[in-house]
Amino acid sequence: MSYALEVSDLVKEYPVRTGVFRRRTGTVHAISEVSLKLERGTTLGIVGESGCGKSTLGRSLVRLHDIDSGTILLDGEPIEEATGSKLRETRRKIQMVFQDPYASLDPRMTIRSILSEPLEIHGLHRERREERVRELLEIVGLRPEYASRYPHEFSGGQRQRIGIARALAVEPEVLVLDEPVSALDVSVQAGVLNMLRELQRRLGLSYVFIAHDLSVVRHLSDHVAVMYLGRIVESAPVNELFSRPRHPYTQALLSAVPIPDPRLERSRERIMLQGDVPSPVHPPSGCRFRTRCWKATELCATETPALLGDTDGDGAVACHYPEVRDMLQP
Repeated sequence: MSYALEVSDLVKEYPVRTGVFRRRTGTVHAISEVSLKLERGTTLGIVGESGCGKSTLGRSLVRLHDIDSGTILLDGEPIEEATGSKLRETRRKIQMVFQDPYASLDPRMTIRSILSEPLEIHGLHRERREERVRELLEIVGLRPEYASRYPHEFSGGQRQRIGIARALAVEPEVLVLDEPVSALDVSVQAGVLNMLRELQRRLGLSYVFIAHDLSVVRHLSDHVAVMYLGRIVESAPVNELFSRPRHPYTQALLSAVPIPDPRLERSRERIMLQGDVPSPVHPPSGCRFRTRCWKATELCATETPALLGDTDGDGAVACHYPEVRDMLQP
């Protein structure tokens, strides 16, 4: 099996500094030993509550953050220590689309300049950059004459299409999409998601799709990984995970997703989690979900469950007491 991206035991931490002299008084454990595989031409969805480390993971994959340990293989080549020209080449192969389309576009630059800038940085299409700008706008469903306009002249959905066009300018192999439709209206979301599916089919792209909206993830993803407090707690093919999850946290998340069958929706059980997500500065010992889990025992407090199974096949789960739960039954 050919992988566009492989991540092994990724760790990213941030120091907590307080006081006048900014002494280090703690550590934010943002990502803890995360391992993932992205098959070529497919979409890997990353889901979880706010603050679980999804965006930090995405930025680490494109080397916007340096990692503390672990390996990242892009097209079979390690990139975690890439610098200089090697890092520039890495960023041509893997690009990121950010959550806020307006904040990620320079308001002082025309769309032509925004789309031309990555071409200049990477020395691409020197003789036909104007033509390439027109092509990029057409690829994402915008008119070529929009190139002379500025970001404030567009709607949120159009700005996100421009952000996607900028990411595609250097012809990447992998796109990391960080909540790309969360700031858009539902009707606009559908158009952007359908465009992403079509671009994947036409260009052979591989996606890492980060989101908190499980319905959106189900629509676009082939495989889904669930994060909780910096760790992957379950990973499985999308249909398997949504219909028969094994981790209690995954089950709780899915129980909140509406079912378009009124009879099933009224009769099924809701799983209400108690308490708040613990601080990543002081995560619980053992299983990090144990403080909110109805299955927790003394073993959960003393031993961290390993992610067991096949992360790129039938699925894997990190739980001492995994149990399949049919989410389609009452």
